[in-house]
Amino acid sequence: MCSSDLGEIEAAIEGRLPELVELKDIRGDLHVHTDATDGRDTLADMVAVSRRRGYLYIAITNHTKRVTMVGGLDEKGLLRHWQEIEKLDAGTPGIHVLKGVEVDILDDGSLDIADGVLAKADYVVASVHYNTNMPQARMTKRIVTAVNHLHVNALGHPTGRIINKRAPYRVEMEDVISAAASTGTFLELNAAPDRLDIDDNTCRAARDAGVKVSIATDAHSVNGYDFMRYGVSQARREIGRASCRERV
Repeated sequence: MCSSDLGEIEAAIEGRLPELVELKDIRGDLHVHTDATDGRDTLADMVAVSRRRGYLYIAITNHTKRVTMVGGLDEKGLLRHWQEIEKLDAGTPGIHVLKGVEVDILDDGSLDIADGVLAKADYVVASVHYNTNMPQARMTKRIVTAVNHLHVNALGHPTGRIINKRAPYRVEMEDVISAAASTGTFLELNAAPDRLDIDDNTCRAARDAGVKVSIATDAHSVNGYDFMRYGVSQARREIGRASCRERV
């Protein structure tokens, strides 16, 4: 057995190990895409499958206009899309379908959808997708500005890493966590197996700062819901770091 020497041995001896999140604890998913942008399955299919999984809620968070390569939605398109979500939500008992969006964080930290439209959303995930090689100070200011935005609920895949393909952004996560703590913004633990972002060290730092962590799949198909188990495993990783617990 491997120890991280973060107090887990002492905690075990003293009988004060933390309660770890389990897959059965998950009540919903707050980052899901449909074929309205780059997903492969329809809104109806994504909702039906999440309902069969026993979820109580699902946030449909398609991309916005800055992500042109996947047909990101502009303000008018987003409002039409939300009308479809509202209609499906009203006709689907047992699950709450949230009008969500994954909005793009622009270079200066502003968002690519007007505030008046974002105010109508149930759940807003803000993410960086372009210009990922900024100097650390600029990237940190960019992300902290977005975290401080009135309508942002969560920071998506916070460090931007793609395992074995792209290193994390050069960002001071201590500043990001501090901003999230002051605004109540979630940090996302993106359960996609090529991301697993944030890592266990950042999960622990977020917990210590009182920041909530949302385990979300970033599913682009109904099969993507299965990624939740990777996110839960990441949250549980090593007993001493397992405080990334979020009852969702």
